[in-house]
Order: sequence, then C-alpha cells, then structure tokens
Amino acid sequence: MSNYIPVIGLEIHSELLTKSKVFCTCSAEFGGDRNSRCCPVCTGLPGTLPVINQTAVEYAVKAGYALNCSINKFSVFDRKNYFYPDLPKAYQISQLNLPLCINGSVPIEYEENGEKKTKNIRINRIHLEEDAGKLVHDDLNGVSLADYNRCGIPLIEIVTEPDISSAEEARSLVEKIALLLQYAGVSDCKMEQGSIRCDVNVSIMRPEDKEFGTRAEIKNLNSLKSIYRTIEYEIKRQSRLLDRGERVVQETRRYDDNKGETKTMRSKEDAHDYKYFPDPDILQVNFTDEDLERIKNSLPEMPYERLDKYVNKYGLSEVDAKIIVNTKKISDLYEAALEVYNNPKSVANFILGELMRRINLGEISLDNLPFTPAELGRLVEMSDTEKISKNDAKKVFRIMSEQGGDPEKIAAAEGMLISNDSGKAAEMIDEVLANNAKAVEQYKSGDVKVFGFLMGQCTKALKGVATPKVIKEELEKKLNS
Repeated sequence: MSNYIPVIGLEIHSELLTKSKVFCTCSAEFGGDRNSRCCPVCTGLPGTLPVINQTAVEYAVKAGYALNCSINKFSVFDRKNYFYPDLPKAYQISQLNLPLCINGSVPIEYEENGEKKTKNIRINRIHLEEDAGKLVHDDLNGVSLADYNRCGIPLIEIVTEPDISSAEEARSLVEKIALLLQYAGVSDCKMEQGSIRCDVNVSIMRPEDKEFGTRAEIKNLNSLKSIYRTIEYEIKRQSRLLDRGERVVQETRRYDDNKGETKTMRSKEDAHDYKYFPDPDILQVNFTDEDLERIKNSLPEMPYERLDKYVNKYGLSEVDAKIIVNTKKISDLYEAALEVYNNPKSVANFILGELMRRINLGEISLDNLPFTPAELGRLVEMSDTEKISKNDAKKVFRIMSEQGGDPEKIAAAEGMLISNDSGKAAEMIDEVLANNAKAVEQYKSGDVKVFGFLMGQCTKALKGVATPKVIKEELEKKLNS
C-alpha cells in the first residue's frame, strides 16, 4: 500500500429539515406507517405537477454559505433518468449543470501517526434534489416491497473534489460537514435515520502517475465507521489487484458490514451514465443580491464563532471549548444555561464533568434530557453561592438526571440546603466541643492532627446549617481563643 497514493472523493447526501417535501405538501417527518405520507405528486402519477419548496431552496443556500460556497444567482432543475422500483417516476428531479452552490471549502483537523494535522478540502458543488423511496426486502417470501414515504424528501448532495487521501481524512470531513449543517439549522444529520449518508469514490495511483487511477464507487454508507472501513478495504483491494498485474474495473460496489468488505453491484462505464434533461415543469431559480444577503444574515452562530467566543471571551481552554462546540446539543445547552447563570467557567466545568460523565455512562441522552438548561444553570449557581455543597450538587444532579425536577426543591427535600446561620453554627460548635473535651484538650496541648476529627464532627452536626468554610473558620476561632 505504501507504493500507492489514495485519491478519494465523497458525495454526501443530507436531508433538509423542512416540514413538507420538496415538490409537494406531504409531511417530510421521519417514520410513519408505510406509504402513508405520499401523494400523486411524489409517487409520480400522470398529470401531476411539482411545485418547489422555497424553504428547501433557502436551506440549500444556507448549507452553501456554511461550507464557504459561491451561490449561483441562476439555477435550474433537471431530470436524472434511471429505472429502479424505489423511483416511481423513473426519474429523479435533481440538478446537473447549474446547481445552487459551487466552489466551497471545508477545513478539517485529523490525526495521522499520532500527529495532529489540518487540511482544506474543496467542495465542487451542492445541489438540491428529491430523495427516492425505500425497498423493504422480505427474504422469507422472496419479495421486495416499496415504501414511498421518503419519495420527495428534500436532499442536498455535497460533492467534494478528490482532495482526500485517507480514511481518517474522510471521516473527519463527514463529521465536520455534519456539524456545520446542524449549526446552520438545515439538517439534523442523524445517520441512524438515514438523514445523512455518503457515497465514496476511491482510486489509487503511483507517485509517478500523471492521471488518477480507475475508481470504484461505494454507495449508501450510513455511519462513520462504515465510511472508514470501506475506504481502508478498497485501498487494500485495489493495491492487491495492481500488485498482481491486474486492472481495477470502474464499477459501483456496496459495503457488507458483516464481512467488512465491498462487493460488486454493477459496472459503471462512464462517470455520468445517467441521462439528464431539463425539467420542463419547474421554473428556474433566480436570486437577487438582496435575497442572498437576507439568507446569509439568517445563518445562526456557527461552531467556529462559538469556539472563538468560548476561548477569547469566556476564557475556556481550547480543548474544553472544542469538546462543547463539537456537539451542537451540548453547546446549545451551555448557551441556554448561561442565560440563567452567567458564569461561563463554572457552567462549562459542570458540563464537562458531571454531564459528560453521565452521558458517557449511558445514563443521559441528549435527545431526551429530563431537565432544562435553566435548571442546570440554577444548580451550578446554587453550588457556587454555597446554597449546597459541591458534593451535594452532584447528588442533586443525579436525581435531576433520573427524574427531572427543580434543583432547589430537590435539595430542600433531601435536606441539602445550607442556611449559613452563623449564630446557630457557633452554638452547635460549642456543643460539639463540649462533647469532645478530650480532643479539644489534645489540640490545645499541641496535637493539631486532632483538628480533622473535630472538623468532621462539626460538619456532620452542622449539615444544612453552614458551609465547610464557615464551619472551619468558626471552629479555628473557638479552639484558638
């Protein structure tokens, strides 16, 4: 493998978060009973006319801005013709020569041989198209059934240049693009639901070659793990072929996750083996400068902007800031908690400690948090202002994580609230000292080690009355008087 240079390009398909489909008013929500979310338009019945979803177009443009693309002011839709049972019209409405977005770039960070590296991956284009249906295979009865709920779901296809040189770079790029699309608010990028998936094009070449090698396209990869393993396998497979003096055949392949290998699906004689022609039913898309400026200004705060804010304004370390930023739901939780308690470092420390620990243990799901960001912010504030101890804050958070609830009410019910009543504290410490006269005498005779014992007795007796700091100060005052 060391004698060959991998050349990799990706085609990333991401579903847009519109309420309705791209050319009809059917719901674009995930799931539903089979064939319950389709109509004559998305199932391609004769006489129907598609009407473009303006929100889908604007979301595609937002994605373009998020990936540093130029936006074409004039764009058209084409019919991509092929016959397959999941495509009821026998063509897919897509874009060929005049896509919405072109010439973008995405910077990535990745690790190679223990060394951290950065690279800029060029984006050739982003175009808007409709998704196909889904085939459900019944191997027992030897039949395949078609579910057309997904037909017409708006997709963007992000096509990279062949700038990727390893499986790790590809994985890092997909992660980065998914993060950017999530922050832009155009896609949830849930791979397990198929809302982002990837086709991988892999070829290899020798260092002295002037042209790229023959490529294989591997379709519909829906996890970062499968993308990584597919590329690794393809590089090895093609290397072995060339080492034996054989040639690599241009073809479409699929990845078998159980065996960890790719298999032939069909030959592919040409890169553009589909027949395209302009769609006569859909009007061209025209943008004014004002339109594009409005869409660009509607972009939310992006991850690199939050990272800069967290490091340079909030004073977080770059490592901590990246951990928060790299999961949008955690970053959103952090932002919302700060609206209640504006102490960026304390809130960040609690998130990076207790919250992340419970997420990693599988005790908390970010998709279904039982508490609000405001409740998290109030809990951290209670801990910082010594209304409860640091250890008790963790106990309250455990209860919040299991059943939800207001942190102050939980602390009160569990007897964890600290009143800091100095008069009562002094009175109770006197009582503790009276009950431990021998230890007090030892301390006054120079045995300072006994202070820890007395402190423990006072802390136990004064739980909910005073903080350890107040107890320590009052105890030292009385012992040294």
